[in-house]
Amino acid sequence: MTKSVATTQSTWVNFPQFLLPSILCIVVFGVILWTYSPKFTSINFHKQQLCVTPEKYHSAAKTVVAQNEDQNETIILIWFWIFGEHFDLQSCSSLFGIEGCHITADRKLYSVAHGVLIHHRDIRMDLSNLPQEPRPSFQKWVWMNFESPSNTPRIVGIKDLFNVTMNYRKDANIPVHESLVLTEKPEPFQIPQKSLLVCWIVSNWNPEHERVKYYNKLKDYIHIEVFGRPFNKPLNNTEYRTTMSSCKFYLSFENSMHTDYITEKLYKPLMLGTVPVVLGPLRKDYEKIIPRGAFIHVQDFSSAKDLADRLHALDHNKEEYESYFTWRKNFKVKGVNFPMEHVCRACDYIRKHHKDYESFPDLTSWYWD
Repeated sequence: MTKSVATTQSTWVNFPQFLLPSILCIVVFGVILWTYSPKFTSINFHKQQLCVTPEKYHSAAKTVVAQNEDQNETIILIWFWIFGEHFDLQSCSSLFGIEGCHITADRKLYSVAHGVLIHHRDIRMDLSNLPQEPRPSFQKWVWMNFESPSNTPRIVGIKDLFNVTMNYRKDANIPVHESLVLTEKPEPFQIPQKSLLVCWIVSNWNPEHERVKYYNKLKDYIHIEVFGRPFNKPLNNTEYRTTMSSCKFYLSFENSMHTDYITEKLYKPLMLGTVPVVLGPLRKDYEKIIPRGAFIHVQDFSSAKDLADRLHALDHNKEEYESYFTWRKNFKVKGVNFPMEHVCRACDYIRKHHKDYESFPDLTSWYWD
């Protein structure tokens, strides 16, 4: 043991002393580098923590950039899976004829994405689950929301956070909604066989909603067949279609009334061959998107009794009732493929406007006030 220690001491004494300052500097520099440099980047992806080293992070981004520059593709990052629903990310071309899109949910590509699509309903009130890295100057954030202001939580911090809006409103940057489109040639339409007079299928029952208040008045003057969980009469998809087709009139009552807030509650009855009785925005708003003779608006009547009298009259006048389907000769309903179509529409918009400076300075006033 004594010999070993002596040998070690002898070796240390013989070590070149002029190297000690250099070695000390290297050690101190290494400690500083280890202490203050980021060792990994943590990415919260689909409710999991993925640890990605900076080298792999930038390597993946560079690889995608190189591939997409060669193919002239626009990169759209879906920050949240919309309502947690996964879908095919390669369908923009085949389903909607939108070319040049690279859709991804891989957050490692945040720094190179041309657009980031963010669904409002998934944003935390403190914004803690939004991207924390600085936004690249070329990147646009797209605010996506299709609930009405009454049913959308107001988040103060998003006032001036987004560049682009995607919404049902016609003045959104990217308006997305069902529509009527011309048929290639006139087509005869066979009105489905009817067994029920007035129907309503409802899943969200709230006594404070205007639609519930109006229903409670209307049912005193005309029989209404009601379906849905609140009435212990749920319908599956097939039953939904056959039931609605069998009704002469359907209560297309929106859950709240706001400008342009016209949903599938109008378009599904039109598609399935029944006459919608609408409660929502003003008649003039409906007439911007469908023929005036294709629907009945509650505001056309001074009372629920007057509306009921009109429905009874149409029930006994076959020719006048069938006139509500005249539009079917030249038009058909075009639905919306949620949420894939929305993602592709976002890509199409960003692709066309990626060089334009855009900002939305007061989202909260535009939507809620």
